[in-house]
Amino acid sequence: MQFYLNGFRPGDPEIAQAGPYAHPQSESTPPQEVDVLIVGCGPAGLLLAAQLSAFPDIRTAIVERKNGPLELGQADGIACRTVETLEAFGLSAQLLREAYWVNETVFWRPSEEHPGHIRRSGRVADTEPGLSEFPHVIVNQARVHSYLLDRMTKSANRLTPTYGYEVTGLEVTGSGDHPVHVTLEPSADNSGGGGPVNIRARYVVGCDGARSTVRRAIGRQLAGDSANQVWGVMDVLADTSFPDIRNKAVIQSATDGNIVLIPREGGYLFRLYIELHELEAGQRVVASDISLDILVEKAQRIFFPYTLDVREVAWWSVYEIGQRLTDSFDDDDAQGAPRVFIAGDACHTHSPKAGQGMNVSMQDTYNLGWKLAAVLRGQADPGLLTTYTAERQRVAQELIDFDREWATIVSAPARSERNPDGVDPEVVQRYFVDQGRYTAGLGTQYLPSAITAQATHQQAAVGFPIGRRFHSAPVTRIADARPMELGHVAKADGRWRVYLFGETLDVRDPRSELAALCDYLETDPASPIRRFTDPLDDVDALFDVRGIVRTLDPELTIDGLPQLLRPRKGYHSLVDYEKAFRPAAHVDIFAERAIASTGAIVIVRPDQYVAQVLPLSARREVGDFFAGFMIPRR
Repeated sequence: MQFYLNGFRPGDPEIAQAGPYAHPQSESTPPQEVDVLIVGCGPAGLLLAAQLSAFPDIRTAIVERKNGPLELGQADGIACRTVETLEAFGLSAQLLREAYWVNETVFWRPSEEHPGHIRRSGRVADTEPGLSEFPHVIVNQARVHSYLLDRMTKSANRLTPTYGYEVTGLEVTGSGDHPVHVTLEPSADNSGGGGPVNIRARYVVGCDGARSTVRRAIGRQLAGDSANQVWGVMDVLADTSFPDIRNKAVIQSATDGNIVLIPREGGYLFRLYIELHELEAGQRVVASDISLDILVEKAQRIFFPYTLDVREVAWWSVYEIGQRLTDSFDDDDAQGAPRVFIAGDACHTHSPKAGQGMNVSMQDTYNLGWKLAAVLRGQADPGLLTTYTAERQRVAQELIDFDREWATIVSAPARSERNPDGVDPEVVQRYFVDQGRYTAGLGTQYLPSAITAQATHQQAAVGFPIGRRFHSAPVTRIADARPMELGHVAKADGRWRVYLFGETLDVRDPRSELAALCDYLETDPASPIRRFTDPLDDVDALFDVRGIVRTLDPELTIDGLPQLLRPRKGYHSLVDYEKAFRPAAHVDIFAERAIASTGAIVIVRPDQYVAQVLPLSARREVGDFFAGFMIPRR
C-alpha cells in the first residue's frame, strides 16, 4: 500500500482525501443531478458503487428500496476469482480472516451393504492446485455488503446509499448532458417519509434484482423456464454425528433425495440445500405449503444413519429451480451508445446450488465500472460501453447452461437397481472435478474486440491467455526484496496495467529490448503514455507500467533500472520505488507462465483481464491497440 505521495497526512491511510462530490452523511435524498445512478444495494450495485466512489471527479448516487443495509443474505459462496477481485479493493484480508475456506469436497452415496444408509464414496480437492493464489471461501452475503459499504465511506466521495426509495419512472430523453430522467418515490419500507425525487443522470445502472423496475423501463424481459423442481435451504446450528459436517459435501440418498452441504463461517453454522419434490405443471412453489419442519425431517432422513439434531435455524427458504436471461443488458438498440444498463439478477437468474450468483453479478459490474469511468473522464469513446453487453451476456448464457446441467445432475436420484435411470455417483464427482475451473470463476474468456486483441503473438507469453484473467504469480520487489504476488499491484482504480517481462539479456546491457521499450514508452510522441495521459497527471495516471527482469543478481538495484520503472510523481516529485520485480526465490514466473526468452508485453485491462500480448519489439502495436478506443490528450 502506498500513501503520503502528495504530503504527509495523519490518520488512517485507508481513508482517501475527500473530493468535491463527497456525500454528506446527513443527506436523506440523492443529488438531483449525477453522473451515475445505481439502483439496488445488492452485491452488483455495491461493487459498482465502491469502484466509482474512488473517482473524485465522478458524481455517483446509489438508492435502495429497503430501509437499511442487508443483515442476513441468501448467497454465501465466494469463488477464487471474486476473492482476487476483492483484493483489488483492499478487502481480501478481512474476508479471508472471517470466511470458511472450502478445501475439499466429499461425496456420499447410498450404501449397497446397508439399504437406507449413506456412505462416503469420494473426496476431491475443491479447487485444482495452482488455479489461483486464493481459495474458494464461504461468508454471508451481508458481510460482503458491509466490506463494500465501508470501502465506499472511506473513498474520495464518502458515498453512502439512500435507503427507502424505489424507481417509479425512467425515461431516456436523448438530449442534454444528463439525458436519463428518473423518478424516485418512498418505498413501502421507508419509515422516514418524504416525497418524490427527480434525478437527472448521465447513466443509470439497474442492480435491482429479478423483478427489476429498471429492466422493465428499458423494455427488456427475463426469458427462460423452470425445471419444476423444489429445493429447500436452511442455515442451522445443530448437533450431528455426520463425520464430514465441516466439509463441503454432495449427498445422494437412495429414496429421500439429495443434499448439498456447505459449512459456513464461524466454525459451527452450516447450510443445507435439500431436494424436496417436483411441481406439477403450472404449480408455483409458494403454493406448495412447505414448512421448516418438513425441511428438517427430510434432512434427517437423508443423513441416516447419522443423527441431525437442529438446535437453531438462522434462516431458511424454499425455491424452485429455473434459469432466465435477458436478450440485452442495456437500452442500446443500435441507435448509439447505451445510457441504461442492468446487472446481476436483473438480467440473469438461476439456481443457487452452484454458488455462482453473487460472483457473476459482481463480475458484471466490475466489467462495467471501469468502462463508465473511462468514458465519463474523457479517456475513452462512449462506444466502449457497447462491450458490456457483448462480453457479459455471453458469460451469463454460459452460467445458465452450466446451472441447468448441474441442477439436473444434483437433483437426480442415485443410480441403483431400483433407479436404473438415475445418475451414477461417480458421474456427479467427475462432473464436479471437470467443472472446477468454471466454478472457481476462472472459466471466462472474452472474445476479440476493441479491448481484447487477437492472439497473434500469444506465444510470447503462453501462460497469460488473451481474454482470460491475469493469472498472478509470486515475484520479489527489487527495491526492498519484498516477496509478493505480481497480480496484487492491480487495484480497482481504472488504470491499465502494462507488464514488461524482460528478455534473457540483462536490462543494464545497452542492447536490452526492455530498456529500449521503457525509453520509447516514456519519451516517444507515439507512445500511448504520451498520447493518452493528461500532461498535468503523473506518468502512471492511466498506464501503470511494471517491469519484471529475469536476473536474480543482487547487484541489480533500483538505480540500474530504466527511468520509467522508477518514475518521479506527485506534489514533491518523489520516486516510486515499487515498479520493478525479479522472480521469487522459489518460483520462476518466467517458467511458470511460459514467457518467451525474448520477453513479452502483457497488457491487462482495469478489470484484470489480459487484453493483449506482444513481443518487446512491438512498440507500434502497443500504441495501435490503445488508439482503437482511447481519446488522445496530447
